[in-house]
Order: sequence, then structure tokens, then C-alpha cells
Amino acid sequence: MALYDLKTLLSENSYPGRGIVIGKSADGKNAMIAYFIMGRSANSRNRIFERFEGGMRTKAFDESKLEDPSLIIYNPYLACGDMDIITNGDQTNTVYEYVQEHGEDGFAFEKALHLREFEPDAPNYTPRISGMLYYAPGTFRYKLSILKSNNGEPVCQRYFYSYNPIDGLGHFIHTYKCDGNPIPSFYGEPEEVALPNTAEELAELVWNNLNEDNKVSLFVRCVPLDGSEPTEIILNKNK
Repeated sequence: MALYDLKTLLSENSYPGRGIVIGKSADGKNAMIAYFIMGRSANSRNRIFERFEGGMRTKAFDESKLEDPSLIIYNPYLACGDMDIITNGDQTNTVYEYVQEHGEDGFAFEKALHLREFEPDAPNYTPRISGMLYYAPGTFRYKLSILKSNNGEPVCQRYFYSYNPIDGLGHFIHTYKCDGNPIPSFYGEPEEVALPNTAEELAELVWNNLNEDNKVSLFVRCVPLDGSEPTEIILNKNK
């Protein structure tokens, strides 16, 4: 598979929608997560990211202008023991609650997501994209998933990817292939991209290359594999 330039993938796509990047820093010292949201409607653009103990939520920037919150207000990130869960919807809680109830048997991520499907927003049927990172002592690995319609037909197809990290390599998955009406879903395997060393570098790379009109918020989390404190960055267009 070709190694893509993340800058190019973002700067040449006006609307990838929501996106997840997970991988390992170039120096091999850190697990790296980036999650961004974009919006075309006033309701989607009226959001910020807000950290709370154990996770991160989306929140209306101007509560008086909030319309339908059902698909735009959720927890994109939750910490779950020695795991991190990052998704583009309330399936974050589905995975978290499944692990809390059933434990982690190596396939809890997949089992939990078999309880969900794409978003009910016909005709787009926006995919649900999800990631899970495992930080067991002495090891680091991660998974990605996309739940999507069957070429625009309302039949759910579920895809799962499991990775052993490689220094400097990340995997990027996003909800939409590009802008359109209806918006075409992402297709193919997650894109392999080169990653920098630090949270600051990753945040700058992503934020500065997202479409200026459509970008809304970005969350970056960099987890040192030596057990030291993570670095997190939140950038909100609405301030």
C-alpha cells in the first residue's frame, strides 16, 4: 500500500468529514491520536471540543442555536483502563460500556460495534468510524473500524483493521471520500500516512491543512510509551 502524505490528503479534500488518525511517532516513543470534525451546516459548525475527566465531548458553542443534537453531540474520546477509545459518534459509549460489562477478550471492540450501524441520516448514511488503542505493559497496538452502507444502499457492512505499530506510520480513516450530494462514503483500507514526533507537530499538520471554511475542531493525544504523562491539544475554530 502506498504511503500517503497527510498534508496532501487533507489540503486537497474540501470535505473528508470526520477523521481519525492513529499510529506511532517517527521516533517510536509515542502512540498518537488525532480526531477532527468538520461541518457544512450551521448546526454542525456550532460546536467545540471540551475535555472532561476520563474523556472528551462535543458541545454546542452557542446553545441558543443548537438544533438537532442527536448526531452531533457525543463523546469522541473515552479512556477505558489501559485502552483509549476514539470514534465519530455515540458508539464510543457502546464500546466503553461493552468492555465494562464483558471485559476485554481481544475482540470486545468488534463485538460492541456489531451492535451498531451507520448513522440514520439518509441519503448520506454517514459511516461510523472508530478506533481503539491498547497500552498493555510492554506492548502497544491499535484497531480501526468503519460501519458503512453498501454503496449508498441502507445495508450495513462492517470492516475491521488490526495493526502492530511501526515507527513513523499512522492510519487515517475518514467518513467521506470527498464532498458531494449525497456525500460519498470513504472506501478502501485506511490510508497509511507518515507521522511526526510530537503532539504539537501533528496538531499543526492536521489543523493547518483542513479546509478553512469547513473545519470545526481537532483533538490530538500523544501517549508516551514509557508511561509518562500524555500530551493533549484541543483546537476549536469557535472561540
